[in-house]
Amino acid sequence: MTDTDTEVTTPIARGLVILFAITAGVTVSAIYCLQPLLEEIRSDFDISSSTTSLVVTAPQLGYAAGLLLLVPLGDRLDRRVFAPLLLVASAIALLVSGVAPSFPMLLVASLAVGVFAATAQVVVPWSSSLAAPHERGRVVGTVMSGLLIGILLARVVSGLIAGLGGWRLVLFVTSALMLALAIVVFTSTPPDGPRSTQPYGRLLLSVATMVRDEAVLRHRMLLGFLTMFGFSAMWTSVAFLLAGTRGEDYHFSETAIGLFGLAGVAGAAGAPLVGRLADRGRSRLATTSAWLIIIIGWFALGWSGESLVALIIGLLVFDLGVQASQLSNQTAIYALAPEARSRVTTAYMVTYFLGAVAGSVCSGVAYGAAGWLAVCGIGLAAAVVGLALWGAFDRLERRAATSV
Repeated sequence: MTDTDTEVTTPIARGLVILFAITAGVTVSAIYCLQPLLEEIRSDFDISSSTTSLVVTAPQLGYAAGLLLLVPLGDRLDRRVFAPLLLVASAIALLVSGVAPSFPMLLVASLAVGVFAATAQVVVPWSSSLAAPHERGRVVGTVMSGLLIGILLARVVSGLIAGLGGWRLVLFVTSALMLALAIVVFTSTPPDGPRSTQPYGRLLLSVATMVRDEAVLRHRMLLGFLTMFGFSAMWTSVAFLLAGTRGEDYHFSETAIGLFGLAGVAGAAGAPLVGRLADRGRSRLATTSAWLIIIIGWFALGWSGESLVALIIGLLVFDLGVQASQLSNQTAIYALAPEARSRVTTAYMVTYFLGAVAGSVCSGVAYGAAGWLAVCGIGLAAAVVGLALWGAFDRLERRAATSV
């Protein structure tokens, strides 16, 4: 392998970490900004709830494609130029989505939005590479916290904007934010020369080689799939629950639905604490705790049909668990190949967001067939399986470590 990458020893500037966190959050928010507005989109195009949920699935599929085809280039290209170019492309795709005259055109444009939203996963390994080893967990935790908060605040802000001018205005505003962010990233980040000389095709093939050779990576990919399956399943259907689509007691407006994302933001804010656990060598404890917290969150969400307080608590606890799981996974995989963090990110995040696609599809079907409790049932089952698999993987990894 001809890659070159050296570990830095100087702590990364806090302002740069914050910029990376904002970039990750704003970029990935483009995938989720329409989720609390599904009922408005359904009414606008006069389509069914299950069909409307495809507007969530399409950008997630695009995101997976972007992770597979674009993110590995972060190990080869100058990310100071590459990331802003992706942001500009994302702005254009959002603008096209905003003027879409039909639902099929909206789906196609949403797919493109997802592809270029992969910028978020160019930024995360970039921040890891610029961080000193003793602070990497905290730095990645802060950036990932920004990413998840961006996902959740997308629902809050989009609900507020839609209340003023409809769902199309949300897309126009997000497009303008992408353009502004492209300028700031290009002018504020340090030079970032290429680290790999591998041709593009070989660069992509090396992702498969890493998956084949690294058991820890395979384990974390599967755990990430299950984590995002539950996360996407919950947030896809909670908008229908709060809108009272199946006759539930809740009949909130789009603006009010978006505000429920604030509960998730509070949970996601705990990510830097999880990162500090990882920096102290307690990532196993963080992973186990994450799955237990997710399971508790699903129980609270299951009671939310009877209690709004249970729903808010469930959102807070659930999103804390999801963020802890994601961060513990990324801390583990970034320790595997410092010179290839973008490609490791590709392998992990493609699987992670395929879980998102599966979760949104299954959630739409389950909610349409049997309502909110069915969604909670499949989410809880995925979490229990995740905890069981983590127990097995942990034993295998400890056994492999002692046999070396």
